Amino acid sequence: MVAMNLPSMTRKAVIGATAVALSFAGALGTAPRAQAQAQAQPPVQHGPASVADLAEGLLDAVVNVSTSQNAPATQRNVPPPNLPEGSPFQEFFDEFFNEPGEGGQMGPRRVQSLGSGFIIDAEEGIVITNNHVIADADEIEINFADGGKLDAELVGTDPQTDIAVLKVDPTLRELTQVEFGDSAAMRIGDWVMAIGNPFGLGGSVSIGIVSARGRDIQSGPYDDFIQTDAAINRGNSGGPLFDMNGRVIGINTAIISPSGGSIGIGFSIPSQLAMNVIDQLREFGETRRGWLGVRIQPVTDEIAESLGMPRAMGALVAGVIQGGPVDDGTIQPGDVIVRFDGKEIGAMRDLPRIVAESPVGKAVDVIIIRKGEEQTVSVTLGRLEDSEEAALEESEPTQDEGPVATAAILGMTIAELDDEARETFEIVPEVSGVVVTEVEAGSAAEERGIAAGDVITEIAQEAVSSPDEVIDRIDALRDQGRRNALLMLSSKTGELRFVTVRMD
Repeated sequence: MVAMNLPSMTRKAVIGATAVALSFAGALGTAPRAQAQAQAQPPVQHGPASVADLAEGLLDAVVNVSTSQNAPATQRNVPPPNLPEGSPFQEFFDEFFNEPGEGGQMGPRRVQSLGSGFIIDAEEGIVITNNHVIADADEIEINFADGGKLDAELVGTDPQTDIAVLKVDPTLRELTQVEFGDSAAMRIGDWVMAIGNPFGLGGSVSIGIVSARGRDIQSGPYDDFIQTDAAINRGNSGGPLFDMNGRVIGINTAIISPSGGSIGIGFSIPSQLAMNVIDQLREFGETRRGWLGVRIQPVTDEIAESLGMPRAMGALVAGVIQGGPVDDGTIQPGDVIVRFDGKEIGAMRDLPRIVAESPVGKAVDVIIIRKGEEQTVSVTLGRLEDSEEAALEESEPTQDEGPVATAAILGMTIAELDDEARETFEIVPEVSGVVVTEVEAGSAAEERGIAAGDVITEIAQEAVSSPDEVIDRIDALRDQGRRNALLMLSSKTGELRFVTVRMD
């Protein structure tokens, strides 16, 4: 490296000196040892010299998805110019203003968009793309690499995973299909290839590597994206991400880009997730996801310590939905789900995806931690409906002020939940416990979002019904050497959540 910055004569001298030194080392017998060490090292893995042969066999299976939509008439805010009779510009302006009707309304407009897709079943004419590519489309057209076109009909969509299944008539032309691969087998650093329709430029190929796995980009409840640095731009949506065996291991769906162009951060739906959704859409025209019927929240380090868990993992059950599959007490608020149907729940967000991928009506074993002890329970899954999914949203606690306090602890003023307190905070009859009437500014309770009107129903998974019981439970936890108290709180409408509050 130093020789590269020296004059040519000096470089030759350095190179020559190095050669002499190596020759001398060889005479001493060190060269064979160095050679043996070099042979013992694993070979360096290089990227493919060319992907031309691979791309050539896949291009015909990747298509452009063109959609059109009739946008409704809109109100025109700018009046057309008042031109003289017979003006040569009259026809131009009539077309520009679309011959508005009464009230200055412009006529319907034609809106078009472009995306990508790929064929997975040539015999049936099945095409896969993103839901957002064809959403609200009146007409869908498939454009092939050779310039051919076919109209497509919609088989089914799943907005939650952004997947859509289309169908073309396979008798009208010969189709080429590709196969799904195993996204779970992909490793960070593996080579991948994207083919799609960026900015309307069909049949565009780019390569890169798997940059990360399991990415959550907050686009939906089942985020588990593959991140890649293969160039993905607008128009690539719905196109395939291939492994080096030519199998689809992802569906390109999103990018992070301040400019709108590729900056090397793209996201693909893993094939492991997509295949289950696609099979359901093809069979039923809709998804049929498993449903456990619980409200969950993350297990933080503080909650794990409060429950005596060695580390933070799993999903903490904050509530059970009435009428759901586990409303019989099989799973209870305060349980931590750590394993579901043989799959580990490393974090809260793993549970909804794994449950959703499970068949409706399937009996599964669920491993929970209840009051510090591991238990296995059997659950038969229901079906997730939109109305049931909406029930997962928790209402915000009220901020009203309350009656005279009877005790103060952990920065909270607490009182018995009597009729006066229920009326003051509008707490429903089904809620029981000890009401929080005031929270000290800057206290540990305020830091955790506890507010006046919240009701403490449990402490350390034991029910409380009076301020004295709250104080006794806190004192007992302190005697045990605990640093945090795990509280189950209820909103005025009965929505439950867990919080941990520092006791030091």
